[in-house]
Amino acid sequence: MKTLFVANLAPETTEDDIRELFSEYGTVRGLRMSRDIFSGRCRGHALIDMEGHEARAAIDGLNGKSYKGNSLRVSEERKWAKGKKGRRH
Repeated sequence: MKTLFVANLAPETTEDDIRELFSEYGTVRGLRMSRDIFSGRCRGHALIDMEGHEARAAIDGLNGKSYKGNSLRVSEERKWAKGKKGRRH
């Protein structure tokens, strides 16, 4: 299972829009879209869970594609490295 990070989504984008867009490349196993707390509109990014080969196909097919007037950025989610916290010396 791979998690994709999708950025530069238009504010009027819905979860159904994202499912429909990504279902062309495979089954969307999970979807988390951040929304504005007051308006309920999309804040511009989402996380999508798909199988590995389907996720790679979605990245190849959708990264840079124009959708609702915005150029999508689709990539594999990056995990933050765990390390020391605090100031650097």
